[in-house]
Amino acid sequence: MRLHQIIAGILLIVAAGVVIHAPLTVLFGTWLPEAALIIKSWKEILILAAAVLTIVMVQQQHAWKRFTTDRLFQLIFAFAIVHFLSLFIWQGLAPAFAGLAIDLRFVVYFALIYILLSLYPQYRAAFIKVFGVGAVVVIGFTILQLFLPPDSLKILGYSKQTIAPYTTIDQNPDFVRYQSTLRGPNPLGAYIVIVLAVVIAWLVDKHHRFSTLKLAIVGLLGLIALYVTYSRSAYLGLLVATAVVLGVRYSHRVRMKHWIALGAIAIAIVGLLSALQSNDFVSNVVLHEDPEEMGQINSNDGHIDSLVAGTGRFITEPFGAGVGSTGSASLLGSSPRGVENQYLFVAHESGWVGLGLFVALFIIVLQRLWQKRADSLCLAVLASGIGLAVVGVFLPVWTDDTVSLVWWGLAAVVLTPPNVRTSSK
Repeated sequence: MRLHQIIAGILLIVAAGVVIHAPLTVLFGTWLPEAALIIKSWKEILILAAAVLTIVMVQQQHAWKRFTTDRLFQLIFAFAIVHFLSLFIWQGLAPAFAGLAIDLRFVVYFALIYILLSLYPQYRAAFIKVFGVGAVVVIGFTILQLFLPPDSLKILGYSKQTIAPYTTIDQNPDFVRYQSTLRGPNPLGAYIVIVLAVVIAWLVDKHHRFSTLKLAIVGLLGLIALYVTYSRSAYLGLLVATAVVLGVRYSHRVRMKHWIALGAIAIAIVGLLSALQSNDFVSNVVLHEDPEEMGQINSNDGHIDSLVAGTGRFITEPFGAGVGSTGSASLLGSSPRGVENQYLFVAHESGWVGLGLFVALFIIVLQRLWQKRADSLCLAVLASGIGLAVVGVFLPVWTDDTVSLVWWGLAAVVLTPPNVRTSSK
C-alpha cells in the first residue's frame, strides 16, 4: 500500500467516525474507564499520525515550496506557533494537551486534506461520499430519537458524568432538545446548518446530478431534526446560510421592490413575535422565557453573563490566559471557566494575536470559496461557513469536533482541484 493511500484511509476514517464518535467513546469509555482519555482522543491520535506521514509524503514529492508559499498555510503555521507560545502561560499538562487538540485539530485536518487532494485529487469523491453518508446517519438517528424515550441513550452509558442523554429548554420537560449522535443539541443544530446549506445549494442548481425528490426528503428531515434541537443560534445560522445561497444564485434577478418586500416581511415577523410573547412556543423556544417559571430559570441571563465576563477578560488579557484555560480543557485544571462566544474563546486561549490570525485564516478560506461559488458545493460550504460564523457569536462553535472537522474538512475538499492530478508518484 502506498503512502498516500494510508494517509487517505486515515483521514477518511476520521471523517466517517467523527459523526458517531460521541456514543462510541461514551460506550467504550464506560467499559474501559482507565482508557477513557485515550478513547476520546482517537481522532487527534489519527490526525497526528496522518500529519507525520504527510510530512514524509510532501518531502518525497518535493512539494514544500508549493505549500509554504501559500498564504493559507502561512496563516495556519502562524496560528499554531502562537498557540505553542501561549503554553508559556502554563495551565497544567492535561489542560495544555486538551487545549492544543481542541484549538488546532480542525486547522490541521484542513491542511492535511488540502495537501492530500492537491497531490492526489482522485480521493475527492470518497471524502464527499463519506461526509454525505455521515449526514444521513446523523439526521436519521435524530428522527429515530423522536420515537424513543428521551433518556434512551443511557443504555450506552450517557449520564451527568459523561454526556447528558438529553437536555431541555430551561429545565422544562415539555421541550426536550435532541442531540442525535453529537455531543449536544447546539452542535447538532450547527452541523445540520452545513447539511441543509448543501441541500439548498443543490436544489437551486438546475444542473445538479442528484434526485430532486431525494434532496427534498433529506431537506425536510433535516429541518425536522433542526427544529427539535431548539437551537436558536442554529436557526439564525440557517437563515443566514440560506440567504447567502439565494443571494448568490438570484441576485441578478432581485429588484428594489423585492428588497422592500423582504424588509416588510422581516418587520412583520418581529412584530408578530412581540405580539405572541405569551404563546407557549414563542416564550419557550424563541425567547427561552417560560412565564410559569417566574424568572427562576432563564438561559438568556447565563448567555449575557458569560458574554460580559468574557469581554472583560478579553480587554484585560491581551496575551490570553494560555492554552487550556477555557472551555472543556479548563475542566482538567484548577481554574475552569467557559465563554459562549467563539471569538472570545480564541482570544482567551491565544490572545489578540491568535484571534487576529484565526479571523484572517477564516476570511481567506471564505474568499477562496467565494471565488469558486459557481460550484454548488463550494457555495454551500461558503454559505454554511458564514452561517456558522454567526453561530459563533453565541457559541464556541468550532470547539465541537464534529462541526469543526466536517466543515473545515469539506472546505479543504472543495478548494482543491477536482480532476487534475499533479503527481504520478
